[in-house]
Amino acid sequence: MKRLTEQILAHAEKLPEGTPLMASSLLHLGSRAAVNQSLSRLAKREQLLRVERGIYFRPVKNRFGTYPPSVELAIRALAEQRGETIVSNGADAANALGLITQIPMRHIFLTSGRSRTLTIGKQKVELRHAPSWQLVLANHPAGEVVRALAWLGPEEAESALDTLKGKIPSTAFDVMAAVASQLPKWLAQSLNRESHV
Repeated sequence: MKRLTEQILAHAEKLPEGTPLMASSLLHLGSRAAVNQSLSRLAKREQLLRVERGIYFRPVKNRFGTYPPSVELAIRALAEQRGETIVSNGADAANALGLITQIPMRHIFLTSGRSRTLTIGKQKVELRHAPSWQLVLANHPAGEVVRALAWLGPEEAESALDTLKGKIPSTAFDVMAAVASQLPKWLAQSLNRESHV
């Protein structure tokens, strides 16, 4: 069994930072039961980090010590592995766009999957199931705007759009207007007004 744990670690060392390890991707090394047992052992020894049932990450090592992979890298890899859409939440989006100045203290992401809390090292990362309209344009800068406006709400959306006019390309407004039918009525109306200005 020791040999299998060493093989798993050797395999993990070759992977880029933040790449998730799952038993299903290690079956070339041994049976599922043996691989699961080895992964569990490695997590107990803190040679791997267990993030969620069946998903592990290799800690990053450098001359200053050992630490977990970056939350953003781990979340991106997890989304790919699970086939989920996972994006920043509205408060983070609003902060990134300069619409608010307070920096959110907790890691919260919106997901097409189920709501759950992950542990990445000592950090708790919350994944909240979100309606599909908040995940629209997930990998497009315009998607950040949609999530920021959704978080700010109808009362602040108009002034936020005025603020964003000089900060984001005008094509972003066209991209958002193109998906307006998928958005709540108040948001679609605000975006349509901007795209026709």
